[in-house]
Amino acid sequence: MAAMAPLIVPALKTHTATVIWLHGLGDTGAGCDGGEFPTNEEIRGCQIRLSKCQSSTVAAYITPSDFMQAPTIPITVTTFDELAQAHDQPGILKSRDYINTLIKDEVNKGIPSSRILLGGFSQGGAMSIFAGITCPDKLAGIVGLSSYLLMEGKVKEYVPEENPNKATPIFMGHGDSDPLVKYQWGVKTSEVLKEWGWNVDLKTYKGLQHSADPREIDDLEKYIHQRLPALGEGGASDA
Repeated sequence: MAAMAPLIVPALKTHTATVIWLHGLGDTGAGCDGGEFPTNEEIRGCQIRLSKCQSSTVAAYITPSDFMQAPTIPITVTTFDELAQAHDQPGILKSRDYINTLIKDEVNKGIPSSRILLGGFSQGGAMSIFAGITCPDKLAGIVGLSSYLLMEGKVKEYVPEENPNKATPIFMGHGDSDPLVKYQWGVKTSEVLKEWGWNVDLKTYKGLQHSADPREIDDLEKYIHQRLPALGEGGASDA
C-alpha cells in the first residue's frame, strides 16, 4: 500500500531549509502537527515556537502521514541484542526508500540536502537514524528521540562508500524511565554509533517516560538552530 501524503507546515518566510519529522508507531503526521507533542500545551507552545523560529531559519516542516512499512517491537523483546534480531528488514528498507523520496523532492524544489534535517520520535527516531546514516546525500542533521538503532548487524552494509553523513552530528534524547523503548537501548545505540565513528550527543532526561519534555524540546530547538542557521549566520560548518 502506498504511503499517505505527508503533512507540510510551510516556512513563514522564503523557504531555504526543511525539517522532515517522522512520527511514532500508531501516530500520524496530523497527530504530530510538526513534532511529537500533540497533547501537552506547554510543549505544544515550544513546538509552535520552533515553527515560529523558522522566520530566521526559514524551514518548512514535513511529517509523513504514515510509513509504508513501520518497524515494530515485539512485546517479548527485552534486550538490545533481541531488539536487533526482531527487526523487519524489508519494511525498514521500504520506509528508508520513502524517506529518501521526501529528501529528493525537497532537493528538486531547490533546497540543498545540506539544509535538510531528518528527525523523529520512537519508531520515527529509529527510522531517522537509520535513514540518516545511510542517506546518499549530505544532511544538515539527524535526530532520534526515545529511539534505537535498527538492523545493528547489517546497517553498515547500507552506508554509502563515501559516507556523506559521517561528520553530521546526531542528536539523541531519551528519558531514563522509558518503559517502552528502554533507556539502555538508547545508550547502546549511542555507544555503537560512536564506536563506528559517528558524532553522537545523547542527552538523558531524568524521570521522563516514553514522551517528550520541555527540557528536551529546548535542547532540540538549540540543535535545529545550530544545524539550520539563517543563511549568512554561519554554523553547521562540518564537512
